[in-house]
Amino acid sequence: MKAVILAAGEGTRLRPFTVSRPKVMIPIGNRPILEYVVRALAANGITEIVLVVGYMKERIMSFFGNGSHFGVRISYAIQEKQLGTAHAALAVRDQIKEDFIMVAGDNIIDAQVISDLLKHKGGLAMLVTDSEMPSKYGVVQIESGRVVDIVEKPDKKVGNIINTGIYRLPPSIFDHLEKGVMAGKSGITHVLHSCMPRLKIEAVRSTGRWMDAVYPWDLIRLNEYAFNLSGQETSGTIESGVTMRGPVFVGAGSRIRAGCYIEGPVSIGEGCEIGPYVTIFPTTSIGNGVHVAPYTYINNSMIMNNVSIGSHAHISRAVIDDGCRIMTGFSAPSGLAQVRVEDDFFKVEKAGSMVGEFTQIGPKVVLSAGTIVGANSRVGDGAKVSGTLEDRSIVV
Repeated sequence: MKAVILAAGEGTRLRPFTVSRPKVMIPIGNRPILEYVVRALAANGITEIVLVVGYMKERIMSFFGNGSHFGVRISYAIQEKQLGTAHAALAVRDQIKEDFIMVAGDNIIDAQVISDLLKHKGGLAMLVTDSEMPSKYGVVQIESGRVVDIVEKPDKKVGNIINTGIYRLPPSIFDHLEKGVMAGKSGITHVLHSCMPRLKIEAVRSTGRWMDAVYPWDLIRLNEYAFNLSGQETSGTIESGVTMRGPVFVGAGSRIRAGCYIEGPVSIGEGCEIGPYVTIFPTTSIGNGVHVAPYTYINNSMIMNNVSIGSHAHISRAVIDDGCRIMTGFSAPSGLAQVRVEDDFFKVEKAGSMVGEFTQIGPKVVLSAGTIVGANSRVGDGAKVSGTLEDRSIVV
């Protein structure tokens, strides 16, 4: 059986972290989201994968190549313009001749999700799950184990069972998708809704894990889930006087200097310089080429590649993107915050700060809980920042 992974979209609500990468390539637990999907398929013996790519497709294709590193064979289909999931699915029509699995590439799943779907042996099946935010998805109505209606992103509450975007489909589905696209229906759920009287869609529930990031602060929740470390694996150098408790991974070429305290699960990539006297608490992931200066505290955060953090920093539940330069005395606490994304405002508990790539932050800067700093921004010495800053903002 083949699998089709839809990975062409951008993920605009996750900006600034999708400025120079598609959502599927955001690193969670130091792995791209899409890698979890590929590995879940491979674990179930599905080794023929077609990836539909579009937005910044080179980032995906250069990382996954032909799939041999992941034990699968990957081919690609291009969606030149991001015109919706139904349009994206049609890009693989010539490559699919039998029943297949279709998966959204921007959700973290485990092998059990695919296993449960494979138990359905024929026809059309949709994996569904309960959601605390059903208004962001397609809400499904189920009768006698079958999907009888789908309401895409409803304005009012109609239920909390949602479509995960994971299907088992027959090749005949492409005829429905083509007719739907020609009629101006951009999403797969829109097409399925219009065809509902003629289709018999089985609703499949799973005991596995399905998790999606809709907004920037959701990345911390995914990062917490992604940690499945056990024991300690240290390919780098651990100086005397370092305390490590629980599962900790340290990549090749990294050095953890004396006096550091690390409580796992924590993942530290390759070529990093940590400390001395740095404290890192669960569930923190640190990418490659990161420098963390002495007396810095990091808790439950995502620090991506080639980031430099000055001494005496305090960072809680933050996401700091590639190439950021942060000077001494930086403070980014977490707490209850009102956060703006596009034209919407959200009340977020335990919100940390979100800092876009290649941002430079001067000494003694304070980011209030829930602050979003756009990519390539400049924040001057001693500034106190709150709210949402657009890309290339300058704060003096």
